[in-house]
Amino acid sequence: MQISRSLKSIILIELLVPVTLLVIGIYHGLMQTLYRAGMIHRASTARLDYYQGLTLHGVINAIVLTTFFAVAFGHATMAFFLKKEPGRRAGWTSLAMMTGGTLMAAWAMLSGKASVLYTFYPPLKAHPLFYLGTALLIAGSWIPLFDWLYLYKKWKRENPGRKIPLAVLGTLVNFIIWFVCTLAVAYEVLVLLLPWALGWAPTVNVTLSRTLFWFFGHALVYFWLLPAYVMFYTMLPALAGGKLYSDMVGRIAFFIFLLFSVPVGVHHQFSDPGIGGSSKLTQSLLTFGVAVPSFLTAFTLSASLEYAGRKRGGSGLFGWIGKLPFFDKDRYLFGYMICGLILFIPGGLTGIVNASYSLNGVVHNTAWLPGHFHMTVAGPVFLAILSMSLHLISVLKGKKVFLPAINTIVPYLWMIGVLIFSTGLMWGGLMGEPRRTNMGLTYLNPKSSLFHPQWVPSTTLAAAGGILMFVASVLYFIVFFGTFFNRRRTVAGLTFPESRAYHDEPLVPLLNSFRPWLVVMLFIIAVAYIPALMDVIRYTGPGAPPHLPGNPLPGR
Repeated sequence: MQISRSLKSIILIELLVPVTLLVIGIYHGLMQTLYRAGMIHRASTARLDYYQGLTLHGVINAIVLTTFFAVAFGHATMAFFLKKEPGRRAGWTSLAMMTGGTLMAAWAMLSGKASVLYTFYPPLKAHPLFYLGTALLIAGSWIPLFDWLYLYKKWKRENPGRKIPLAVLGTLVNFIIWFVCTLAVAYEVLVLLLPWALGWAPTVNVTLSRTLFWFFGHALVYFWLLPAYVMFYTMLPALAGGKLYSDMVGRIAFFIFLLFSVPVGVHHQFSDPGIGGSSKLTQSLLTFGVAVPSFLTAFTLSASLEYAGRKRGGSGLFGWIGKLPFFDKDRYLFGYMICGLILFIPGGLTGIVNASYSLNGVVHNTAWLPGHFHMTVAGPVFLAILSMSLHLISVLKGKKVFLPAINTIVPYLWMIGVLIFSTGLMWGGLMGEPRRTNMGLTYLNPKSSLFHPQWVPSTTLAAAGGILMFVASVLYFIVFFGTFFNRRRTVAGLTFPESRAYHDEPLVPLLNSFRPWLVVMLFIIAVAYIPALMDVIRYTGPGAPPHLPGNPLPGR
């Protein structure tokens, strides 16, 4: 499919900007593992403080990369599957706002004025431009949703009685979740944090700020994940050489995500005394509910891959697995996606541990948590982003993939690195190893009175995995930028591998309309969050003065 030069430029910029910034994010990811393993016994390296680097790593990898990619991939899927291009003015306005906001926040972080981590919990205080830039990035990402909804309604009028293309359904569900959840963090940033950062308000309501953040913060996980789900359902079966077992299950899974992605954030606040036990119980149960679409997806994709493997000559109970194209250079997307799915199995199971009130108390604020979310965020999410960014750069520019053999092994190196890294973190977490801590200064420094020798093996294991992840990242950057500047050309155009459904399932009106699902979504959010917010308002103490990482005395 040929698209306009304008749309092509928008997509390419929205891919190139975050992948370029990712170089910084990956570097600081490596540095975190070295600090934590006690290989560095300083507060800073190369004039970058530990917490400054931790903030850069989290914000670039978890917010900037994912938001830019989701918008770029959304533009591509809407144009390809609806055969209609998004509006030029909306696209460029969105890109300008997101880029401008990113530059503002990047200046604040790089200058050391926003070492507040990606959660920017108060009373940690950042420069006003950090908050303003974050708000601008979020607002810029809202614009495409309304443009895509216009395209979708136009397509519906022209195609009465047809199913919504599954990729379009997944993209719209994702951005509806994103719009709803970011309303809370936009309020937090603009109404609570920005006036406080500007000095207009002397204190800030910490519990309310945390609650508004986690209204956004856990739904953010599904904003990361759903582009990968779109690829799994609409592309992975075709890449494997087969068909999608059930198109209907994909629709059910996306709509269940719409219902349960937002009203589960309080399970991150099980230790907050300002929220009552009934609210925590409600959201814990809802969190278990959001695991349902993942189990549905696991079954459907397994059946789809088994069909592909048997179609390619596999036999016996597990003989079909060896027939899948794991190292096919022309189907490198398969390798990235299957490695992401393998990582998602332990990632999802450990997430169920976090959702349990009693078990969460064991692992809360320990290294277990980053071990868990690196298996999800650095698993299916990150590998899907890397592979699809490379694919879109290649097909839109008409460039052959640079070093295709190296590209084929990147996801497997990354997968092994994440498994080692996360195992080390979770092992340490079960022994009480803290998260968000420069342990090289104290707990992993033999010269310190706080030295904990029992954490040496777990942090060393995590560092080994982190180094392997860094090597895989370097290889990917060589392939990505080598492809971008490659002189070897092929036919340019927007194309995706398209999966056809094995069963020609009938159109179900309930699964072809957003309206009833949106009504139920808003009802569940109200049930989950009105009592929690009432608890926060009723039980919150006095506001907190600012706290800067370099000064242990609040308000000084």
